[in-house]
Amino acid sequence: MRHYFYGFPVSVMKEFFATCPKGLENLLADELTTLGAEQVRETVAGVHFKGELAIGYKACLWSRFASRIVLVLSEFQMNDDLDLYLGAHTIPWEEHFSGTSTIAVDFTGTNPAIRNTQYGALKIKDAIVDRFTKRGHVRPDVDKKSPDIRIMAHLGKGKANITLDLSGPALHQRFYRQGTGEAPLKENLACAMIARSGWAGEPMMDPMCGSGTLLIEAAFIAADMAPALRRERFGFDRWLQHDSALWQSLMMEAQVRAKRGMQRCEVKLFGCDADPRVLMKARDNAKAAGVAHLITFKQAEVSALDNPLPMASVEGEAR
Repeated sequence: MRHYFYGFPVSVMKEFFATCPKGLENLLADELTTLGAEQVRETVAGVHFKGELAIGYKACLWSRFASRIVLVLSEFQMNDDLDLYLGAHTIPWEEHFSGTSTIAVDFTGTNPAIRNTQYGALKIKDAIVDRFTKRGHVRPDVDKKSPDIRIMAHLGKGKANITLDLSGPALHQRFYRQGTGEAPLKENLACAMIARSGWAGEPMMDPMCGSGTLLIEAAFIAADMAPALRRERFGFDRWLQHDSALWQSLMMEAQVRAKRGMQRCEVKLFGCDADPRVLMKARDNAKAAGVAHLITFKQAEVSALDNPLPMASVEGEAR
């Protein structure tokens, strides 16, 4: 939904929250600032930020560290279940989704009145359904597995915070994995490892590469590829305020950047693993991600590793 003043579109600042694994907050805050976010503020396992809708979209598309991006709908004081119900009931849900959409409510946190997270979720669901029916609308159905709209609520420090999930499936899922090893590395954690290492495009070797996550994420970075570029579904797809024209323009920009980045990318990435089965999965994953030509995989024990670029090492020492 766009806002206009005398026929001209008006920029509307929105409040967002990005979740992430603990320890990645400063990386995420810096990333969001680079994307254009304002009033960026770190907290435990997440970052608050503000911006126009485009900033929320960019965070969904480009964040390498976030787990989820949500739109803040309401925050209010809450002492008991009646406060929770009334606070949720005042949100204009009909402006966000129709009664034909399916919903799910995720609730975290407890207090003396809300001792069970399922009960907290139920009170919010009841408030939503009652608001729709009282206004003569079709009531939305619940679909916990694959809802059109996911509502997320958190109770803490005497306040309830209700948000709308813009991400859909968690953002660490890049949807290139054809298979994994026994202990797969989450993609946003892999990006954090790369960032913390100070890597800037030099040749990289992962001596125990497993299913190839670290190298694939490094290839994405080197090729300027948005991590969510291959994602087919987002949480805002059925959101009534979704600006499809704006989203398509951001997607087209990301596609152009990825195409140009892939054409000029000359990064050298090498992965080794002793297990031929997991190495096959790594090759399949790299192929699905579109970066197989940037990564060389080899079966080898860690004790038998050799330098795949000996001349590069000699040249580096000479300099």
